[in-house]
Amino acid sequence: MAASTPAPASTETFWTDAERHLVRYGGEFTREIIDHAAGSFVFTADGRKILDFTSGQMSAILGHSHPEIVATVRRQVATLDHLYSGMLSRPVVDLARRLADTLPAPLEKVLLLTTGAESNEAAIRMAKLVTGRHEIVSFARSWHGMTQAAASATYSAGRKGYGPGAPGNFAIPVPNTYRPDLTTADGSLDWQRQLDLAFDLIDAQSTGSLAACLVEPILSSGGVVEPPAGYFAALRDKCRERGMLLILDEAQTGLCRTGSWYAFERDGVVPDILTLSKTLGAGLPLAAVVTSAEIEQEAYERGYLFFTTHVADPLPAAVGNTVLDVLIRERLDERARSLGGFLRRGLTELAARHAVVADIRGRGLLAGLELAVDGEAKRSTDELGARITRRCLELGLHMNIVQLPGMGGVFRIAPPLTATEEELSLGLTILDEAIGDACATL
Repeated sequence: MAASTPAPASTETFWTDAERHLVRYGGEFTREIIDHAAGSFVFTADGRKILDFTSGQMSAILGHSHPEIVATVRRQVATLDHLYSGMLSRPVVDLARRLADTLPAPLEKVLLLTTGAESNEAAIRMAKLVTGRHEIVSFARSWHGMTQAAASATYSAGRKGYGPGAPGNFAIPVPNTYRPDLTTADGSLDWQRQLDLAFDLIDAQSTGSLAACLVEPILSSGGVVEPPAGYFAALRDKCRERGMLLILDEAQTGLCRTGSWYAFERDGVVPDILTLSKTLGAGLPLAAVVTSAEIEQEAYERGYLFFTTHVADPLPAAVGNTVLDVLIRERLDERARSLGGFLRRGLTELAARHAVVADIRGRGLLAGLELAVDGEAKRSTDELGARITRRCLELGLHMNIVQLPGMGGVFRIAPPLTATEEELSLGLTILDEAIGDACATL
């Protein structure tokens, strides 16, 4: 006799079970039971419809339950889902070839994995082996993952209380044009002097074993901070002078979100190693490391080892191929540019109505809105951001706010690339109301 599916627990029992049995892994859980999702919306068990302005965990670039992704998963899981890690399948080789086709030379060798932390772990491991060194440089507001090497290169959160990280990790200042630390005569950020001083300090601390610089083209968890034009070319030169590899982490910015296929295209800089995740699987666990044939050959000859249970799995690779199909066919890079402009205009109008909106930044459909209760001092409080976030959810909009010491609260806005202007307008309207309501209670 087949076992029957148990009836859903009551809401009270659900939260009792959650509180009793779940490990809390990062703040409080959103107090909603999510039942299903479609397109730009998630739906709660009690029938509420919530606009998702974060694409899940900044990942579902095609929206939730995209019909082509659903069809691919159903087809692939029924034929070939998982293999011994030393075996290959057509979806894996096809995705590697097609990813390489979206990238400039010499990026052509691909390693398919599951998460962003894992891809950064693999990239750091490769850089250390190829250079024969171990020191890693990253931005002081970085987020690269929660596994050992990736966590050791992460500075925005999670460093306290876990004992020593990997040896040889150094942080450099974030070139934040809204909050400049070193300035020119006109008060703007003097990023070249900042970078020079940063590497003077790196050189002073290094044991002579600098392996790589791992950075995001736009720091997302760091507050949607975009380094100014010219910065990454200068950073690449700093790396070249020291024999370091440049690793760019495009977990959130890659695959059309910023209005181009890759955020690094703006700067005319090609990394030695590129890491991808989040957007590549459009919500499913898929990540990649991409590098040159020369670096891959050197790593191979030195015995590079990154043999994991789900490396080169066919099911997520098939999903990645479908993601590329949709991105190319629907020209979602162009759509992200167009919708990004629409979103930026709406946020600018919102800023004109609310003095607490201190800065609007980002690129394409990755936008940041920084709050400050004292515009000139650029000062904010955690409470304001928390109030606005709560009010947005009450009104039917899910928002994500970054709150770091020394910065105001920064909303990260990253709707799906398939969102409509009407959905963006709805989100802007709700955010407008929520800010007004929250400020009225200050």
